[in-house]
Amino acid sequence: MFGTETLVPYLKEKKGDELKPTIIVDSREANTAAKIVKGLREKGATVEIKVLQKGDYILSDVCAVERKTVQDFVYTLTHRHLFEQLLKLKEAYPKALILLEGYLPIIYKFSRIKPSSVWGAMFYLAKNGIAMINTTSYKETIDFLHVAARQEQIVENRAPIVHPIKKCETTSDAQIFLVASLPNIGREKATAILKSYQTPLNALMNVDEWAKTVHGLGPKISHKAKEVLTNPFKG
Repeated sequence: MFGTETLVPYLKEKKGDELKPTIIVDSREANTAAKIVKGLREKGATVEIKVLQKGDYILSDVCAVERKTVQDFVYTLTHRHLFEQLLKLKEAYPKALILLEGYLPIIYKFSRIKPSSVWGAMFYLAKNGIAMINTTSYKETIDFLHVAARQEQIVENRAPIVHPIKKCETTSDAQIFLVASLPNIGREKATAILKSYQTPLNALMNVDEWAKTVHGLGPKISHKAKEVLTNPFKG
């Protein structure tokens, strides 16, 4: 410790302990991580679900969290988009971090990805100012997010704010963003869809065929996308 900086403000009971933090959760993350959303609410946090351009959880005006399971993180190392997404997230949120959920030593069980590549990726993110937190279960993830939100909002007196992320610099970016905005799609699946169908229009017209032609897309995902595309708007 240097000077008068200590951990005491983060550890001891304070009069503000009855205050509850607000956590903004991406709508797609809320669908796939319903247990985390439920757990945060059970702890007393106010959860606001919104469509976020980047990040899964917004904890303050300067702090955002991208959550990935260890398996997903290793898989995304074969794609460049992970680093682009996180670096763009850091442009909007200086305290951007990635939360790895799961048993980290499992990286030694992957046959296609060398552990050295995983450590190299983690070092690359760390040296670019993107911190990493490892939790072993969704319950630990809930605890971490709740504590982190309290520190940002109650101790540091910051409010959670959604910042716009610069996007769609090229036609390809705009095409990916359009398809990725559908439920449970995201950038990687959108890229795979566009590679199969070439144009967004062709992809959307053939949504019923996605499960047959695009690797990693099941009938549930294509059915949900079809609901969004064909159901009448109820404003």
